[in-house]
Amino acid sequence: MRVVWTGGDPASVGELRAAVLAALDGGPAVLPLDPRNPAARDLVAAMEPETPVEPGTAVIIPTSGSTGGPKGVLLSAKALLASAHATHARLGGPGRWLLATPANYVGGLQVLVRAHVAGSEPVVLDTSGGFDPAAFAEAAAALFASPGPHYTALVPTQLARLLDAGGSGADGFAAIVLGGARLDDRLRERAAHAGVRVVSAYGMSETASGCVYEGVPLDGVRVRLGDGDRVEIAGDVLAHGYRLRPELTAEAFSGGWFRTSDVGRLHDDGRLEVLGRADDVINTGGVKVPAGSVERVLATHAGVRAACVVALPDPEWGQIVAAAVVPEGPEPSAEELKALVREALGAPGVPKRLAFVAELPLIGPGKVDRAAVRSTLRG
Repeated sequence: MRVVWTGGDPASVGELRAAVLAALDGGPAVLPLDPRNPAARDLVAAMEPETPVEPGTAVIIPTSGSTGGPKGVLLSAKALLASAHATHARLGGPGRWLLATPANYVGGLQVLVRAHVAGSEPVVLDTSGGFDPAAFAEAAAALFASPGPHYTALVPTQLARLLDAGGSGADGFAAIVLGGARLDDRLRERAAHAGVRVVSAYGMSETASGCVYEGVPLDGVRVRLGDGDRVEIAGDVLAHGYRLRPELTAEAFSGGWFRTSDVGRLHDDGRLEVLGRADDVINTGGVKVPAGSVERVLATHAGVRAACVVALPDPEWGQIVAAAVVPEGPEPSAEELKALVREALGAPGVPKRLAFVAELPLIGPGKVDRAAVRSTLRG
C-alpha cells in the first residue's frame, strides 16, 4: 500500500495522479490522505499499511468514521474505470477536466481517472488555501484554451459561490457534475438562469463516485429498493468491500448488490429520488418524517440559504424535528418557516426546535456534519 499525502496543491495532486495511474496498471494500491485532516494519522493506523492489501484493490478511499469507526473503501481498477467511462457516455463523450475538489475524496479522485481515460491531463485548481472563485475562473480559462468538451465536478456550495461571484467561467463548461450533497431547486434555477449546465449526481465511495445522474442510473448500473425502501445498487462500479472489515463487508455487500444508508423512491419512469439517510428519518409521536423532506421545504423560502434537519430525543414524542437554518438576506421568522412546513407536510413535519446559524458545519466536501448540528440544537 502506498500512502500519498495531498493537500490540494498541484504538486501533491500530481504525485497522487501518478500513483493512481500506476495502481490502475497493476501497481501498489493507493491510500490518498489530506495532511490537513486532524484524523489523518488515525486513518493511516486503521488502514494498517504493513498488512497485505485485499486482492484486486487499486485505491482505498478512507472515511472519517463518523459512524462505526474508520473504514477504508476498496476500489478496483475495474470499478474506477467503469465509472469514468459511464460518466463520459452520459455527459456526451470524453473531454477535458478541471479538478476543483479535494483529490483524496472519491469525487475528486475520479476527475483524475476520467481525464486519464480521455487521454488528457487535468487542469488542477490549487485548493490548498480554500476555494476561490477568481482562481477557479483562471483555471477554467486555462482549460478552455484546449479543445473540448470541458467538464468539472463541484459540490453545491462551490457552485453557489461561483454564481454569487457572477459565474466565474462556469457557463463555459459542457457540464458541471454536482455531488457531495443534494442540489436544491433554487440553486438549480440560478444555474440555469446563468446558462450553467449542471448534472446532479448521486453516489458514494462504495460506488466509485456518482452512479445515478439526474435520477437515472449510468449505463451498467442497476438500482432497486430493498427493505424499508433502502436504496440498493449493483454494477461494475461497486467496491469489493471495506479494508480489514469483513463483517461490515458482508453486511453491506451481498449477491452483487450494495445496500446504501439511504432511503428512496422509484418513480413510474424509473427515476430514483433519494429521500435521505435511513437514520435521518425522524419518528415523532409514531409518525415517520424524512429529514430531507423538511429541508427541501425550508429551502424553498427566499430567506433561507441552507437548512439541516435532525432528530432530537424527547420524553413525550420519542423524537422531535429540529432544524438549523442559515438565513439569506433579511432573516425570516421561525413561525413563518414553521407555517411553510405545516402547509407542505402537515403538523408532524413542523420543527419543534428551530435555530438560525451563520453556517452549517461541514465534514468532507459539501457534506453537512449532522452530529455537530445535533449538538448545537441540543444547546
